[in-house]
Amino acid sequence: MDRRIALKNIGLSFGYIVATPTIISLVQSCKDQNVVEWTPSFLTKEEGSVLYKLVDIILPKTDTPSATEVNVHVFIDKYAQEIMEPKQQAFFKMAMNKFTSKALKDSGKEKLEDLGVENLEAVLADALKYTKEDELKNFKVINDYNTAIEAGETPELEEGVSRFAFATNLRGLAIWSYKTSEKVGEEVLAYLPVPGEYIGCGDLQTLTEGKAWSI
Repeated sequence: MDRRIALKNIGLSFGYIVATPTIISLVQSCKDQNVVEWTPSFLTKEEGSVLYKLVDIILPKTDTPSATEVNVHVFIDKYAQEIMEPKQQAFFKMAMNKFTSKALKDSGKEKLEDLGVENLEAVLADALKYTKEDELKNFKVINDYNTAIEAGETPELEEGVSRFAFATNLRGLAIWSYKTSEKVGEEVLAYLPVPGEYIGCGDLQTLTEGKAWSI
């Protein structure tokens, strides 16, 4: 299944994000950002360069726009800054640091901005290679870690699990924000701002050419 078909059929599978007025206004504020002049509000400039490359690895340009073309990187940074709670922000930063440290070590490079797509892609692929069974184990470890944090403890999350957490969260946020962008919502997904007649048993292929609804 190619990426265009997958995007057409994907639903709101990331239930931890709700399209509240705050989120909608956040999406709108991202659409006119100039990439060249973009300065992250939550991440450092160097971390922002990594995020910029990673979202395009996850959602590259094909017959549909790339993630950065619809400012997915801008949305994720603003979401982290304005929506995430402090403990979520700390977890995101910690996990990203473990991810980028691995990329620097494996590539032999010293600065985040020097990491190429090939350096980041290798670490991303490794972080997402787990079986379903291992994913469940990782989620339990992550839950135990967060429970310990809530209890005021100072636990350490194993580096492989940290990279898994970052990669999984980033992939979910990237796909969700991509689907939420105006361009993708109107031009890639099925878009009908003014509902028409109700067809209760219509075939999806006939009604929307197999696309998931944008709104």
